[in-house]
Amino acid sequence: MGIMNAFEIGREGLSVHGKRVEIAAKNIANIDTPNYTRKIPLISSNQDQSFATVLSSMGMGALNNNLGGVNFDGIVEDPTPGAKIYKPGHPDADENGYIRTSNTNAMVDIADATIAQSAFNASLGVMSITKSMITSSLEIGR
Repeated sequence: MGIMNAFEIGREGLSVHGKRVEIAAKNIANIDTPNYTRKIPLISSNQDQSFATVLSSMGMGALNNNLGGVNFDGIVEDPTPGAKIYKPGHPDADENGYIRTSNTNAMVDIADATIAQSAFNASLGVMSITKSMITSSLEIGR
């Protein structure tokens, strides 16, 4: 793996986990918004982590050329329905006078935001260590 690959993995991590924090914050901000549906970020790994791939790579002594990183694959809505509350005068009420509350759970989204923030900080650490390695290698040449 080259130095630029490490920077790219760090950059991808910053981007993806930053979006995760934003989505969790939006969910928390809309916890009391009627008819709001909780958003769930979809992320995936760039590296094939299957058991067969790891076993086949052991014979060669190195993993395949797919070096890692993460992808942001979009957002899906949580299919869990919010509770129905009878409020006939509310502007969002249906024909029977019910509104649907947000299906957001503050504890779940706070935990998601905390985990995403930790992953963001780890990605920042990757970039910082890579920068230090480049600086040290340039000083050797002096």
